Amino acid sequence: MILSHTHKFIFIKTHRTGSALVEAALAAACGPNDVITHASEETETTVRRPAQNYRIDHPAVPKRPWWRRLLGRPERPYHPSVGFFEHMPASLVRTYVGEEVWRSYFKFSFERNPWDRQVSWYRYRTRSRAEDTRPSFDAFNSDRRRAWVGNWDLYSIDGNIAIDFVGRYETLAEDFAMVTRRLGLAERSALPAVGTSQTYRGHYNDRSRDLIASWYAPEIREFGYEF
Repeated sequence: MILSHTHKFIFIKTHRTGSALVEAALAAACGPNDVITHASEETETTVRRPAQNYRIDHPAVPKRPWWRRLLGRPERPYHPSVGFFEHMPASLVRTYVGEEVWRSYFKFSFERNPWDRQVSWYRYRTRSRAEDTRPSFDAFNSDRRRAWVGNWDLYSIDGNIAIDFVGRYETLAEDFAMVTRRLGLAERSALPAVGTSQTYRGHYNDRSRDLIASWYAPEIREFGYEF
């Protein structure tokens, strides 16, 4: 997540949408007073500018759990208890920045075909497992708590999209170029190439295809995604 007072934008970071690449490119253009949150996940090819200014003192910031303090557990800089954090929902960003900043800054994010995104999420969440011990795609999706990707809840408030623009992973370069032109950063922010998957269909049967359709009905309906 990035809050840039220098360029007056708010970037909401979603899961498995190329957002780490977008974040890295935007962070390079940020000023010393801008907020860049810590990233708990980094792409192998991205060297991202370090996090800055993400700790804040605000009444809505939850307190660090007492048991972590008691046991001397280290702070997690991508956790809500620090203030601004990586995958932060628009509703909380608005609370922290206030209505004037929220209304006047350009707010954007990115989304991806949920059937494709779910396969990417499955591969990411099981990346540390050996091939012969990795659960099947169907088995992975049997636990909704583990398999759910909550992107819609990041850029919507009360069931409605709350930001100015949602780009698409499928047209990431073009949509990012539009954003940087809008912000006057076209010559300063470059986006690395990103590969798109055309093989996700092979992971699905009728049941899993319908399951994903039901889980992610809001974004499928909003953006017209199809299997």
